[in-house]
Amino acid sequence: MLPGMTTETRHDEVRRWLAGVGTIAAAVNAPVELPALLDLIAATACELTGYEAGGVLLADDGEHALYISGAHGLSAEYVARVNAEHTIKLGSGPLSAGPSSRAFRTAEPVAISDLSEDPSFAPWVAAALEYGYRAIVAVPLLVGGRPAGTLNCYRTGVHPFGTDEIDLLKTLANQAGIALETARLRDHERRTIDDLELLNRSLTAQHGLLEQAEQIHHELTAVALRAGGVQAVADALARLLARPVLVADPAGQPLANAQHRGVLLDPAPIAVAAGDAAATLLDSPTGDLMTAPVVLGDELVARLWLSGPVADLGPLDRRAVEHAAVVCALELLRKRTALEVEWRLRGDVLSDLLAGGASAALAARAESLGHDLTRPHSVVVVKADRPDGPMHRMGGPGGVRRLLGVAQVTADGPGPRPLVTSWGDHVVVLWPEGRPGPRADPVDAAEAIRQAAQRAFGGATASAVVGRRCTALSDYASAFRIARGALELAQLRGGLDRTFTVPDLGVYGLLLQLEDPHELVRFADGVLAPLRRHDDHRDMALVATLRTYLEQGTSTSRTAAALYLHPNTVGLRLRRIEELIGVRLSDPEALLQFTAAFMAEDVTGSAWGSSAPAPDGGPLPGTARASTSGADRARGRRGRKT
Repeated sequence: MLPGMTTETRHDEVRRWLAGVGTIAAAVNAPVELPALLDLIAATACELTGYEAGGVLLADDGEHALYISGAHGLSAEYVARVNAEHTIKLGSGPLSAGPSSRAFRTAEPVAISDLSEDPSFAPWVAAALEYGYRAIVAVPLLVGGRPAGTLNCYRTGVHPFGTDEIDLLKTLANQAGIALETARLRDHERRTIDDLELLNRSLTAQHGLLEQAEQIHHELTAVALRAGGVQAVADALARLLARPVLVADPAGQPLANAQHRGVLLDPAPIAVAAGDAAATLLDSPTGDLMTAPVVLGDELVARLWLSGPVADLGPLDRRAVEHAAVVCALELLRKRTALEVEWRLRGDVLSDLLAGGASAALAARAESLGHDLTRPHSVVVVKADRPDGPMHRMGGPGGVRRLLGVAQVTADGPGPRPLVTSWGDHVVVLWPEGRPGPRADPVDAAEAIRQAAQRAFGGATASAVVGRRCTALSDYASAFRIARGALELAQLRGGLDRTFTVPDLGVYGLLLQLEDPHELVRFADGVLAPLRRHDDHRDMALVATLRTYLEQGTSTSRTAAALYLHPNTVGLRLRRIEELIGVRLSDPEALLQFTAAFMAEDVTGSAWGSSAPAPDGGPLPGTARASTSGADRARGRRGRKT
């Protein structure tokens, strides 16, 4: 009992203290946030004791220091200076000898009646006096029997703290400790509940993702199992991602287009950007599309195109695109395998057809593959131009197969089916009469194939020739021979990257249509034999020099430049030719005869090749020479003298 208190006054004081403790308990049950609760404890202590200021100090997690965490009557500047500049330490040193540190360590109250007289308060005395504080009492706050902080009360004048005052503060501090423990438990409970709610939301989201992943796997696997084709893959992906999807080949030609809510992607801009090298899922240059590669081994066979940027896709959406690309690759591989089997069967039909197997059984075999050979067809032959540069990418078996695929895609459409297959380095298309649409004309069809090949091979070129119209099975062998010879001859003479017909070759076209090559061989051999015999013994390249002379318009200077020879050397060779043949090269008839002989050589080499028989049963003479120009053959002898 405080001095001078009556019994009635004491009862009032007890009721007041109980009301204060009840206020703290009610705040805990409200519940109130911890900073507000600490401010309430400090305010209640001041209200019950009549002290001018109070503060609640809490230890940090490692119990290295005490920080004023709740206050009443204390200046905000004072609180900030103590916490930041003169932090109350719990270890050793001058900042660890103050009343708060001692109360925390000993779990006993520490009172200082005059701060200016106590050396332990020296680090804080200037700030305390500046803000008018002269006396302090620090009472430990115990939570679970361990100090968690202190309840500090301040007086503005010198004040000896009595035992009853300190006991009442200890009682209040004990209640505050219980409130603090309860608040911490509630806070821990709240955090636990929040963590559990977060975990529950995470588990719910993961369950949803697993269901979505299962749906993605189920839909795309179902497409693969039923061999639904590329269109089915695009449709499934459009449903899963709720956006339109387009599948295009490397040249940008659409293979499948799936809508979403009636919206389809426009293939036009895709055709421009499709030639990019294979890469991961990335945005298009315009940013309104994204694309993912469809790869077989190291070969880019197609691209998936979707609306929107890549940033719009979540992890599962990306997996769906990657899964769709794999299934798309399998579908294209399945289609490619089926096509290769069909091409092989068509190749067998063509082989028998070109071997002269014009029978009803052969027509029936073709019909089983969907081709009516009783209908008139035009023979179209396509071959890659491969002298230099990027055109080599279309060469070789792989290049022929890819060119064959381009021709097949271009030839697909309504109406009678063209027969598309390969023969060595050539792609052969038997184009049926009566096809509807803009490619009914075989010349237009051949040009479309050639242009599609150029797009597919990134600028590499091909040439195409349209042979004659065949109305009977027996017509195809000679029609193919003539068309193939015309194509080889045109490419030999620099006619690259174009579509033409046999009549476009003029005299060459007429010579190619001769059924029997032996007369051409005899004529060419008869004209050029004296020069060949001389070349065989003297190695002077007279035949090559004469060919180059004719190719250069009978100009000695241009011939010398083409052969890298001195003009005098060319002149000596030409005079030697005149001596051996017995004619003057200024004679127009002689020039015509030599020109015709070389043309005959070119035709026999291009149309029949080295397998054609010579009059004596051996290979045709001059066929090996038909593959290069006269300048090419004579260039190696430019330093020889006559």
